[in-house]
Amino acid sequence: MSFVIDLAGRRAFLTGGSRGLGREMALALARAGADIALVARPSDALQATAAEIGALGRRVWTFEADMGLPDEAEAVCRRALAEVGSFEILVNNVGGRRVNVPTETLDLATWQQLFDLNLTSTFICSREIGAAMIAAGKGGRILNVASINGLVAGRGIGGRHYEAAKAAVIQFTRTLAVDWARHGITANAISPGLFATAPNMKWKESNPEIIDGLVADIPMGTMGDPADLGALAVYLASDAARFMTGANLVIDGGQTCQ
Repeated sequence: MSFVIDLAGRRAFLTGGSRGLGREMALALARAGADIALVARPSDALQATAAEIGALGRRVWTFEADMGLPDEAEAVCRRALAEVGSFEILVNNVGGRRVNVPTETLDLATWQQLFDLNLTSTFICSREIGAAMIAAGKGGRILNVASINGLVAGRGIGGRHYEAAKAAVIQFTRTLAVDWARHGITANAISPGLFATAPNMKWKESNPEIIDGLVADIPMGTMGDPADLGALAVYLASDAARFMTGANLVIDGGQTCQ
C-alpha cells in the first residue's frame, strides 16, 4: 500500500494560527492542498498569514477569539462550523507559558487562566469540531500541540501550570485516540522542544541565561526552526498516518534523549 500526501478538498481548523508554530503548520497544510480556518486574537499577523494562504490558491477563513476564555473558544468553534461546515483536520496549537512565576507565589487566577489557554481550549475544540467530524462520518485527524515540558520540567523557569497542562494534553490525546478510533478519527500529540518562536526570542532578550542554558542542553546545539514542524503536521493530517493514533511525537533536537 502506498500513499501520496495530498490534502486537497480537506478543511483544517487551526488555533493560534497567526504566527510561530501555528503559522508554519497552517502554511504547510495549505501547500499540501488543505483549506484553512485560522483562529487567533485580533492582529495584523492573523491577516498577513491568511493572505499568504490565499496566495497559495487555498480558501482561508479567519476567526478572531481569545482561546484562553472558554466561552469565546466555544463560540468560535460553533461559528466556524456554522459558516464553513465540518472539518477533516483539527490542530489545537494555541498555548504558552506566558509567566515566569514560581509555584509558591503563583496566584490561582493566573493558574486557571493559563490552564484554560493550554488545556481547556484543546478540550473545547476537540469536543465541538470532533463531534462534527463524528456526525459527518468521514473520519478525521486531530493534532494536539503539547510540549516536551509535558514530559520533563523546564529548568530555571517558573509557571508550572504549563508543564501540568501540557502533560494533560498528551493524556487527553490518548483518550481521544481510544474513544474515536471507531469513527475513523485519529488523534496524535506533537511535543516540540525549544523553537525560535517570537515568544521565545522575546524570552531570550529579557532572560538570555535561561534560553542559552536550554540551547546548551540540545545535542543539535540550536533552537528549532518553526518551519520544521510543518512536514510533521502534514504527515499526521494525511492518509499516510492512517494507522498512527494516540502517539506523542517529540521534535526537540535530541534534548529529551539525555
